[in-house]
Amino acid sequence: MPRVLVVDDTASIRFLIRTNMELAGFEVDEAVDGVDCLDILSKALVMPDAITVDVMMPRMDGVSTVTAIRANPRTRNIAIVMVSTQGHPADIQRGLRAGVDAYVTKPFDPDFLILTVLDVMSRYGSGDESSIKST
Repeated sequence: MPRVLVVDDTASIRFLIRTNMELAGFEVDEAVDGVDCLDILSKALVMPDAITVDVMMPRMDGVSTVTAIRANPRTRNIAIVMVSTQGHPADIQRGLRAGVDAYVTKPFDPDFLILTVLDVMSRYGSGDESSIKST
């Protein structure tokens, strides 16, 4: 099963993403902010195939988190989708410059998010997409 790490400080958003990803056949881990995300990644025996990350979070925001993930040789090739209410073109450009593979604005269609995650995973050759349920 492909694995995704959901990084968001809002419990209801993590629950929404987790539920839909699990229904689509993903294993899901959660982090409450960027610091938690980097801690989970530093201890992981198996890296996630993809990460969804919010922009606005306490302790470490999403752009700083993505920058740190891309700077680490162990994590730089994980597919990353930024999921944020910050939908202004300048915000999207900041995310893309930091290294996200795709940017999805909240509120989002869960099926669209899943398809976006699958798309970015396919760019890295991550996961076994044949085992993922169609949504």
